[in-house]
Amino acid sequence: IQKNSKGKRLRKLKDPMVITESAASRIRTLLSKRPDALGVRLGVRTRGCNGLSYTLNYAEEQKKFETRIDHDDISVLIEPKALMYLIGSTMDFYEDDLTAEFRFDNPNAESYCGCGESFNVAKNG
Repeated sequence: IQKNSKGKRLRKLKDPMVITESAASRIRTLLSKRPDALGVRLGVRTRGCNGLSYTLNYAEEQKKFETRIDHDDISVLIEPKALMYLIGSTMDFYEDDLTAEFRFDNPNAESYCGCGESFNVAKNG
């Protein structure tokens, strides 16, 4: 139990994103090849045919304002600019005979491109 500077107990906030066991297992496998990595960094970039695309890279350190999700023995660091697009999402890993990929069930996505590589969110206003 964490306490603040005045000795009051702090409640752990709910993680902004769910990581499935399949995704955690794949991240664990990837991190086993990079022992210097703290975890993986998840972000979004403006690209693709529908606006935004997910990025996933190794993270050697936690940067300022990143949100850290610890799932058993792995860590996913969410870039600050990506957080608002990822809240409520589920990160999964899918593999079959033809493909192996991380998939995101994102309630913030309004539409996806035909190939599934990029997504778009509703604009306020």
